[in-house]
This record gives sequence, structure tokens and C-alpha cells, in this order.
Amino acid sequence: MEKPAKTRVGEQFERLVQIMAQLRSPDGCPWDRAQSFDTIKPYLLEETYEVLDSIDARDWPALCEELGDLLLQSVFFAQMASEQKLFRIEDSLAAITQKLIRRHPHVFGEATAQTPEEVKERWDRIKAAESLDKGRPAGNLLKTVPRSQPALAEALQISSKVARVGFDWADTDQVIQKLHEELDELARARSSEASREAIEDELGDILFVIANIARHLRVDPEQALRKANAKFRRRFAYLERRLAGEGKRLEETPLEEMEALWEEAKRSG
Repeated sequence: MEKPAKTRVGEQFERLVQIMAQLRSPDGCPWDRAQSFDTIKPYLLEETYEVLDSIDARDWPALCEELGDLLLQSVFFAQMASEQKLFRIEDSLAAITQKLIRRHPHVFGEATAQTPEEVKERWDRIKAAESLDKGRPAGNLLKTVPRSQPALAEALQISSKVARVGFDWADTDQVIQKLHEELDELARARSSEASREAIEDELGDILFVIANIARHLRVDPEQALRKANAKFRRRFAYLERRLAGEGKRLEETPLEEMEALWEEAKRSG
């Protein structure tokens, strides 16, 4: 008789934890033994983006594999923490399990919530109460927004946090108007031959406002930009193929010809 899925999942996860422990053991892998929290961080970020790429491509077999790679990063970090007697993977699993139950009283308790917005509002209230219980002072709303994440995602989280306490534009039109103001300020900075730092500052303001436009339109700016990047890649690859088919080199092709091919690429999708 086939084992229940619950048992198979537990066995597979336990096997992964055991393999990681063996790789880090004195008789294990020299590369794995040499790693630290800091050296593994880049791999965590890399695997995260590979998961996102798989989702964007709707490549489900690749997503299956990439999720395993991402899970490995959690097990790797937990194994190193266990070796230093900081915590174990069981502690991480218990922490997230308890958190999910605690922050979903409408599922595991008597509370009610009918919309995603109600759920998010309650989540934030419970999270704030937890911070107070842990002795973390109130009054620093943005302290929990990680600085190490991509800047566009950070801008979205910052603006979302402050919007929940009323610090926000009334509607999307007002944010778009703010974008025009920031573009005008950038133009003035350029025309006045302002310093590189001043121009960088104005450009940063523009990007921050764009993140807010995305939030008002309920669009993830990071994902929107990733899709725009993928679209650009496809169209430029089309341009390259056409030129290569005619025996032409990119750097020797007039801009007007490349622009014409670009328009073809746009029409072809």
C-alpha cells in the first residue's frame, strides 16, 4: 500500500536535512564545509530569481526543480545555525507554523474576514502587536522593510507601509501628476548642469514615484519590469536574427535599419 502523502513529504524533507548534515560533516564535501552565512547569501538570491524566471516562463518542470533548489538554501542556513547552536531547522518550521496559525484567526480561530484586504489589515495589526510583545518599540514603521532587497521592491514596500497609516496620494491621477513634477525637476537639473549626485537624486525620486504608480494600479513593479526586460530580450533577439540572416553585423548597421527591424519585432509579438 502506498504511504500517505503526508508521510512521504516528511520523509523526503528529513532525508534532505540528513544529506545537508552529511555534506557539512568532517567526512563530507570540502566546498560545503567551507561555506558560511555570508558566502551562501548570493546563492539564495540567485535561486530566488531562478524560481521567478520559471514562473514567468510557465515552465512547471523547471519550477519544480528550482523550488527544490530554493528549499535547499533554507536547509543549508539552518544546518550552519545548528552547528553554532543558534537554532535548528525544526525551530524554523515551528516558528512559521505558529505564525501562520496566529496570523490567520479567521481560519484557525473565531474571527471572520471576507476580503483579502481585511486579511492583510488584520495581519498587520497582529504583526505590530507581536513586535510590542517582543519588546520592539513602536514608532519605527519602516524598520521591518529589508534594505537588502532590490530597490524597486523596497520602494513598493515602503510606500505600502506608509499608505496604510494614511500617508498617501488620494488617487492614481495625483501620483501621475507627481511623476510629471519629478520629470520637470530632472530636466531642470540637466539644463542647469547640476552635479551627478543631484541628477541621481532626481532620478531616484522618479523611480520611487513610478513604484507608487504601480502600487496604486495594483501592479508589482518588479514583475512589470522583469516582463518588460523579457520583452526587450525577445525583440532584440529578433533583430539580431534578421541581421545575421542577411550577413550583417550589429555594430555596422545604421540605427534607422535597426529601428525598422525593431518595429517588425513589435508587430510579430
